[in-house]
Amino acid sequence: MSDARVGRTLADSNSAQPRDPRPAEGAPNVVAIVLDDLGFAQLGCFGSDLATPAIDRLAAGGLRFNGFHVTALCSPTRAALLTGCNHHAVGMGFLTDIPMGFPGYDGRIPPSAASLARVLRGAGYATFAVGKWHLAPRWEQTAAGPFERWPLGLGFEHFYGFLAGDTNQWTPELVRGNEFVSPPRTPEQGYHLTEDLVDEAIRGLVNLRHAAPKKPFFLYFAPGAVHAPHQVPKPWIERYRGRFDQGWDEWRARTFARQLELGVVPKGTSLSARPPWVQAWDGLGRDERAVYARLMETFAGFLTHTDAQIGRLVAHLEREALLDDTLIVLLSDNGASAEGGPTGLVNEHSFMQNRADELARGAAALDEIGGFRAYNHYPWGWAWAGNAPFRLWKRYTWLGGVRTPLVVHWPSRVRARGELREQFCHAIDVFPTLLEAAGVERPAQVDGAAQRPLDGASLWRCIDDASAPAPRSTQYFEMLGSRAIYHQGWKATTDHVGPQLAAERELIPGSHDFEKDRWSVFRLDDDFAETRDLAEAEPERAAELERLWWREAERNQVLPLEDGFLTRAAALVRPAWGFRTSVELRPGGGPVSEDALPPLLGGFSLRAELELQRAPAEGIVAALGDWTNGFALYLLRGRAVGALNLCGDLQRVESPLELGPGRRELRLVVGRDKLALEVDGRLAAEAPVARELPLRWQIGAAGLLVGRDRGFPVCADYAPPFPFSGVIHRLVLEIASRAPRDGRRELATAFRHE
Repeated sequence: MSDARVGRTLADSNSAQPRDPRPAEGAPNVVAIVLDDLGFAQLGCFGSDLATPAIDRLAAGGLRFNGFHVTALCSPTRAALLTGCNHHAVGMGFLTDIPMGFPGYDGRIPPSAASLARVLRGAGYATFAVGKWHLAPRWEQTAAGPFERWPLGLGFEHFYGFLAGDTNQWTPELVRGNEFVSPPRTPEQGYHLTEDLVDEAIRGLVNLRHAAPKKPFFLYFAPGAVHAPHQVPKPWIERYRGRFDQGWDEWRARTFARQLELGVVPKGTSLSARPPWVQAWDGLGRDERAVYARLMETFAGFLTHTDAQIGRLVAHLEREALLDDTLIVLLSDNGASAEGGPTGLVNEHSFMQNRADELARGAAALDEIGGFRAYNHYPWGWAWAGNAPFRLWKRYTWLGGVRTPLVVHWPSRVRARGELREQFCHAIDVFPTLLEAAGVERPAQVDGAAQRPLDGASLWRCIDDASAPAPRSTQYFEMLGSRAIYHQGWKATTDHVGPQLAAERELIPGSHDFEKDRWSVFRLDDDFAETRDLAEAEPERAAELERLWWREAERNQVLPLEDGFLTRAAALVRPAWGFRTSVELRPGGGPVSEDALPPLLGGFSLRAELELQRAPAEGIVAALGDWTNGFALYLLRGRAVGALNLCGDLQRVESPLELGPGRRELRLVVGRDKLALEVDGRLAAEAPVARELPLRWQIGAAGLLVGRDRGFPVCADYAPPFPFSGVIHRLVLEIASRAPRDGRRELATAFRHE
């Protein structure tokens, strides 16, 4: 209620100033830097020889935690970080891309778990999210929203970045606030996403300082690096030329030696052995070694470039005399990624197709790796090495998937410099830690919603005292059927291997049946790398830990268990307005998100009603994606052309005759086995389609454009924007008649890996 007294006139009235919230005196600025797919052993301050001087400087001026854990996958870890709650408990048991109709997997952070941004905003902080989001369910990532689970709907006042799990570093699908926007420059003009994100973060902080210099801020900076595609200007790659020719076995051994020397791995730790499913480097052929080394050179250049951009952000804070009063936490959302499979990928869009020709493609395009034409990811030997000294990688609850670096830096408060903290902790502990630092109590209600209890606990006792006990004694893990439990220094982990990648299911030994899973048991207090299985020696403890896992699973909405993509798709939550079988489009709008289109993977047609006004007519009628994966219908020197690019394999059809002025109808038919082009109702050209159509044409969730293109082209015939020179009266996109009307079977088929 206002304290103002209102009379008949101003002379009879007393005004009252609004009581805007203000944090306590001395509340720090907060910067959370969330890196993507970064392994435990890939930072210099954690033993790597990859150049990360900016991050190493933060570690030298603050603390490193070597017992920090995450959820093994990106969306779940980000939800845990921003809510302080276990990921299943807030609906994020898996990626937002496949929301299922179960409480733990619907991809919807509930109002009962207000985000860190919302709580800090309510306490008087300015809030910025810059970079990767990946916390809105798939069908909500369109221009129609709803926007409650976009950054501005979850407590941030400013957002600039991308909504999907990854994106092209040269031509990202960007959002500002709640609107899709184009990058400020082209790749040819020197654009790179990570650089742009830092520019935007600095611009936002400058604007805030101009308007309210004493107002503290929370900056959530999530660049998307070093998730594939590993793309970076060539000079950054070249500085690593030849550095990985010795291979992953030797690199891992040398890194482990540095880890022991730095103390981030305790003395007496055993380095887990190379598993048989990771090939010995010495057994590889010359072409394999050349391609795999180049893929790692590119990753290393990408990481060092990312570190340099983080350095620019930190340098800005320093120039503005903000660094001493800014609490910076830096972490990775999961361990290093093995989604490149045994051979690596020149084009990550083929991740689910298990291509047999990736090595040949890589050898033929060695100099293109990391550049405009590639969408590359290194082979899993480098992921195994990058998680040293641990076993396995992202998507598994072995330590290689769930233990990542954590760096804490706050000069005016954290007096320790360069010290190590060994306590067990987890992403859910970051939320209460940052709230305590800000002097902010979590409200019992936010926007009318009662708040569920936090699962995390503050780390400040550990930050202040290296000998303090860990904040909690129990933490469960589950991801795609891989399960683990930590309790009082012990960890139990199942041998479950789900059908995520055919190569993993075929090569990695383990259980494919939840009823037959075997639980291994490790005493982490004296077995840092999870190498000595004590299950046979400790059968009662193994049984006790398994029972504890089931109790935690029921308490946190982990059930029902599922280990694959195919069956998740069968339980997929439909879009609010259902799957469409056709959509009518016209020029003049922005990109139409793939998720707003009918499911295209069973085949589709594009029918365009045009008016050609001059000869020869040229330009894009419609295009989606680019030369890494996409399709386009366009006119070139008066001839109609259809281009289908499947993971870099181009199939093109062209009408034989130039089309004169007048009304025309073009129809491009993309089938599972045939590509056809019709002009005015007659077949003009056709060609076979040799590969499966994808579930998503762009992993980064690009949109379909009408009358123009942007970014990279689908085919080298043209250069975007290549606007259409005539009039597009109507464009109709329809899915093939044999596709089911609700699209469910087609969506399930898309997740087939074997």
